[in-house]
Amino acid sequence: MLSAGVQYERVGDVDLLVLRGQFIGGTETDELRTALTGLIQSGSRSIVLDMSNVTYLNSTALGVLIAAHSSITKQGGKILLCGLSQSLENIFVITKLSMVFDIHRDRKSALDSLQSSSTNS
Repeated sequence: MLSAGVQYERVGDVDLLVLRGQFIGGTETDELRTALTGLIQSGSRSIVLDMSNVTYLNSTALGVLIAAHSSITKQGGKILLCGLSQSLENIFVITKLSMVFDIHRDRKSALDSLQSSSTNS
């Protein structure tokens, strides 16, 4: 059972995780790791992380995202991020993770991107 910090939705063939709050290496970050690992192990190929309601990520949480990105990419899948606040976007730019992750302004843009890439393959 996921907490209010990590909520799961299925949108077509995309797994959507809606994140809320601060991810600072505690139980909320463990829940995120567990959710992502479970989706990837169950064969998910398209995951969108809606971060519209995330106020902070520390290096531990970034490590969870990087590990999940690496795992799903090896299996031919994708993780997209959307809804980053300006401060979160700055973290991704400063750490150069904006060059690693596919980042979209909002959920619709991320989902549309996955739909168009699946019809082109």
